[in-house]
Amino acid sequence: MAEAKGKPVAASQKPTGTDKAIVATRKQYFRRKKVCRFCVERIDDIDYKDVKLLSAFLTERGKIVPRRVSGVCSPHQRRLSEAIKQARNIALLPFAAVV
Repeated sequence: MAEAKGKPVAASQKPTGTDKAIVATRKQYFRRKKVCRFCVERIDDIDYKDVKLLSAFLTERGKIVPRRVSGVCSPHQRRLSEAIKQARNIALLPFAAVV
């Protein structure tokens, strides 16, 4: 079952993603740089009682969303995690998901 025009057969010999013919056919897309939501809205203090805002930065399992996913800057991420932990301690937010 050899392929036409002498193309490689084995998986280790197949062309990689850097092949010019393959790169030309791939759709190029532009990834937008994530900006900190708190810096844009000029929110200085993150209130632990604002459950609606804090729950936007939690997964459905109750984990805090990392910076690289949420796009929050590091000073605000630290304040955000502290506010989430405070809200968890007074039972405004869950520690874990309810199964």
